Amino acid sequence: MKILGTFLQRYGVLAAFLLLFAWNAFRDPGVFLQPENLRNLVNQNVGVGIIAIGMTLVIITGGIDLSVGSMLALAAALGITALNKTISLGYGESVACAIAAVVSIASGTLMGAFNGLLVAYGRIAPFVATLAGFAAYRSLCLALADGGEIRSQSTELFPSLVRGGIPLPLVNVSGGEPLMITWGIILFLLAALLAGFILNYLPYGRHAIATGSNERAAIYSAINIASTRWIAYTLLGFLTGIAAFTQASRMNSVASGSLGNLYELDAIAAVVIGGTSLRGGKGRIWGTVVGVLLLGIITNMLVVANVSVHWQGVVKGSVILAAVLLQREQKD
Repeated sequence: MKILGTFLQRYGVLAAFLLLFAWNAFRDPGVFLQPENLRNLVNQNVGVGIIAIGMTLVIITGGIDLSVGSMLALAAALGITALNKTISLGYGESVACAIAAVVSIASGTLMGAFNGLLVAYGRIAPFVATLAGFAAYRSLCLALADGGEIRSQSTELFPSLVRGGIPLPLVNVSGGEPLMITWGIILFLLAALLAGFILNYLPYGRHAIATGSNERAAIYSAINIASTRWIAYTLLGFLTGIAAFTQASRMNSVASGSLGNLYELDAIAAVVIGGTSLRGGKGRIWGTVVGVLLLGIITNMLVVANVSVHWQGVVKGSVILAAVLLQREQKD
């Protein structure tokens, strides 16, 4: 039983992903295994995936962030507002898109840094500090959009940015054209590689794990736990800003009341399913990536099975509960 527990601890999420993948491939090989379908399955989860990478770093330090969905909506709204203002001043769409990207990423970074200040230096519990952000950022987004939708004035470049990408040689879609690996997917993979490098090879990664594992021991080891936590929240804000830009580009608009809803649940679910402990001090980036893909397949299966969206949260909640229970058993 101990060997089985160790195997599930290390590779349980990968085994579950492979089982679901094989089952879907066996059930409907003509559709599921199509390269375009597999690309779309990843592409639809890019926003949550990029956020989940940052959430992994925050949870490893012993924190959590419930405001990422609202943060994404506000950063996207600010980005599109800046884009429309730039176009109205007579600048080209390329300049407007560059400014929108800077505004979205900068605003996301600032919001993450503010959350980090409250938690690390203000000594406010992460749940309380980010719950306040959850309400405040959404409210600011609603006020900016007057409760409605902000639509981009870009007609060509902005909506096509995320849909573009790099063609994959020797792999064609049904129309005969090369399969395009979108920029959103590339950003997701780059974020995972960067976070994995930080966590596994830089001193900051060791400091983050030590801070989440045992705060008192980290202090005795001369680790600045406040700055370690603040950096984790700031990195999460930075990645949320990138996710906001990709989502705004994909839809060419921002629905102030719905964009980013439940993203915090999906991101935390992917992190926990991927093997990162909610108690902090232990985690892995590759597990989060597989967790995102696993949730994507589960969502796809629920849609194909025509399960009501009202019940999909029950399934995801059950998966999170199972992952947490598994972690508790392993701890015992």
